[in-house]
Amino acid sequence: MTDHTTPPTVHALDEGALAQLFTEARTHAAFAPTPVADDTLRRLYQLASLGPTSQNCQPARFVFVATEAGRERLLPHVAAGNVPKVQSAPVTVIVARDTRFYEHMPTLWHVAEARANFESKPAHARETAVRNASLTGAYLLLAARALGLACGPMSGFDAAGVNRSFFPDGRWEVDFLINLGWPAGPAPRARGPRLAFEQACVLA
Repeated sequence: MTDHTTPPTVHALDEGALAQLFTEARTHAAFAPTPVADDTLRRLYQLASLGPTSQNCQPARFVFVATEAGRERLLPHVAAGNVPKVQSAPVTVIVARDTRFYEHMPTLWHVAEARANFESKPAHARETAVRNASLTGAYLLLAARALGLACGPMSGFDAAGVNRSFFPDGRWEVDFLINLGWPAGPAPRARGPRLAFEQACVLA
């Protein structure tokens, strides 16, 4: 008989894993020309999708731009300073949100009224989609680092242009971009400063 009162044994990650995910990880702007295999992208999504979202709503959607045709559609909407980064990356991920994510709620959540609740409260639905898609995009970034990929998240782009080019029906909306690939070398700059615990945190 399974004892559901005993929590599973969970161990802290070792310093090597923490270094790969956080302490030694950096934002990359240049990547090796080695392609990222489709199986790696599938694994990346599978890992990111396991991160928690409110009511398991999973509003995040991802476009993996990995072809020259895809890059040609994306580049006109990217800020000039970010163009070389997109050109260098084997994959640029368009992290987006599904504005009608709640249509999947009957499959994703155990409460039958969940879909109707979101449909009847559009402002709440939008707030939920925005927050949880951004959250899942962060999971994707950490999953990529866990798989050994270098990442370069970006917000320098014309969102309206990306939406017109990739999501003309208006259902999906871009949130941010992540360049992905294998590192071409060390990140170009040292890590920027971070606020101290006392500056950013309160113990209440």
